[in-house]
Amino acid sequence: MTKQNWKPGNMLYPVPVVMVSCKKPGDENRPDIVTLAWAGTICSDPPMLSVSIRPERFSHGIIEETGEFVVNLVTEELTAACDWCGVRSGRDYDKFREKNLTEYVSDYMATPAIAESPVNLYCKVAKVERLGSHDMYIAEIVGVTVSERYMDEKGRFDLEAAHLVAYSHGVYHALGEKLGTFGFSVKK
Repeated sequence: MTKQNWKPGNMLYPVPVVMVSCKKPGDENRPDIVTLAWAGTICSDPPMLSVSIRPERFSHGIIEETGEFVVNLVTEELTAACDWCGVRSGRDYDKFREKNLTEYVSDYMATPAIAESPVNLYCKVAKVERLGSHDMYIAEIVGVTVSERYMDEKGRFDLEAAHLVAYSHGVYHALGEKLGTFGFSVKK
């Protein structure tokens, strides 16, 4: 097998693509949505995740000020809105209005989630790491809302039915068929 040497780079693909909503306090301020592919789980107890955002992004300043945000998972149906929110600035557009998305305000925080998203993770910033091109926000997940539309007959959330999207090198991908469940390789 032959391999090529490449310069160091982020080749950990595919990654989840998410829409992160944020909002400055006050009714006169509209919420913003930033599209990110640099997000991931980092701890289960307490539940925590990280997102990395470039400082020049409009949402970066909002999260810096408020210390909170909502991670909204993206379905195939939301892919066009997700992409649009990633190439347009909240300085210039009301992204919820432009893409006909519904603000969902939970009991967890005033920052709205995207109602059309199947899973919303409400996050409070615990720590910020200034890394270079991006600042990484390490956040505790203080609450989760899930769409009842994706509940199975046993009352469990069926992520497979949500048709989530992944991102790899500038391309959005629908997640494919299930290959097995945790521990399938050693089950008898």
